[in-house]
Amino acid sequence: MHALQIFLWISAALADSSPVRRVGWLSAQTNNSRFKVLKLAIITEIIAPYRIPVLNALARRPEIDLHVIFLSENDPSLRRWRVYKDEIRFAYDVLPSWRQRLGRYNLLINRGVFSTLNRFQPNAVVCGGYNYLASWEAALWTRAHHAPMLLWTESTAFDQRRRYAPVEFMKARFLSLCQAFLAAGKSSAYYLRQLGVPEERIFFAPNAVDTEMFSKLAERARRDELQVRSRHFLPSRYFLYLGRMIEAKGVFDLIQAYARLDDAIRREVGLVFVGDGPGLTKLKDQAAEISPGTVQFHGFVHREELPEFYALADALIFPTHSDPWGLVVNEAMSCSLPIIVTQVAGCAGDLVQDGWNGFVVPPSDPAQIANAMTRLARESGLRSAMASNSRQRIASSSPEVWAEGLVKAVEFVCTRQR
Repeated sequence: MHALQIFLWISAALADSSPVRRVGWLSAQTNNSRFKVLKLAIITEIIAPYRIPVLNALARRPEIDLHVIFLSENDPSLRRWRVYKDEIRFAYDVLPSWRQRLGRYNLLINRGVFSTLNRFQPNAVVCGGYNYLASWEAALWTRAHHAPMLLWTESTAFDQRRRYAPVEFMKARFLSLCQAFLAAGKSSAYYLRQLGVPEERIFFAPNAVDTEMFSKLAERARRDELQVRSRHFLPSRYFLYLGRMIEAKGVFDLIQAYARLDDAIRREVGLVFVGDGPGLTKLKDQAAEISPGTVQFHGFVHREELPEFYALADALIFPTHSDPWGLVVNEAMSCSLPIIVTQVAGCAGDLVQDGWNGFVVPPSDPAQIANAMTRLARESGLRSAMASNSRQRIASSSPEVWAEGLVKAVEFVCTRQR
């Protein structure tokens, strides 16, 4: 069956489905006080290393009996992340899947959504998006069982996909099926309000990484600076970009910004790219034309080594044209780095205060990026202050804070369902 036909069938079923039964709450006993344990299913795409810590934090909550449904272990066509199954501390399933990438679009079809939900019988279901058929199947299941559904979203008003009418139609239809919404930050909450979602149904679950792990590994790298610098052949000073090498991430703006810097700055401060992608060859060609200066490309690096690159950098630069968040900013701030970020990054409004722990610049503006780089290169006191402020700010975006926001949302919808 064609994917569009499947979507239309599910959409029609959601409009007409009748309830089967209401799932009951479980009672539990702890510290001589009774509370309600909610069975919660979360449906998300892959076993991403940055998601495991937040899901582990949620699993530690006594109010939640968590079961995560992954649609795939990984997406090797985009990322070569390791799958850290040994770190998982929650129950989960990986559904059988078929994946096909058609240009910029990712088609992922799964089997077993209904049977997995039937086996677990959750009180509520959280979906990490609307762009997979499995999410629509989950919506059908929740409608039939009178279990509330929540949308966990990072989308913002800057999302480049907003211009496509089919995307907007599907988004509006899916939002109408959800009883509450988990916003990753201020930008996603604002976007939900623009879409007509009532304020009382929006809950904050700030995007988070394992801040303590990154901080400790960065401190270790700084103690072993000579060995780390020698192992990676790093310049004595450098600005850092970490992510995919594609135009949408602003990497060509960054290389142009570096070329704009004064010769004296480029002789002293290099530019280091970590990651891979289809734009890598073109980027290297442009870098070869810059003189004086040092531009290095380190390819894809696994999580364990990332703090070594963060730890010795002057600042992280995230020059994206459109990004729902940007978890590399969380990671860099955990490692006490100043940040240069574009206004359209979803994380900008929550994590970066212009002039305090970094600079917020317009997208596609190499001149403004260069101005920010120049200030950080020349003013050591400013770098130091911004580094300290970044570490202070990121403390409020921990996995535990994310879990707290999600629990509040789930309790809200389940209380209304009783």
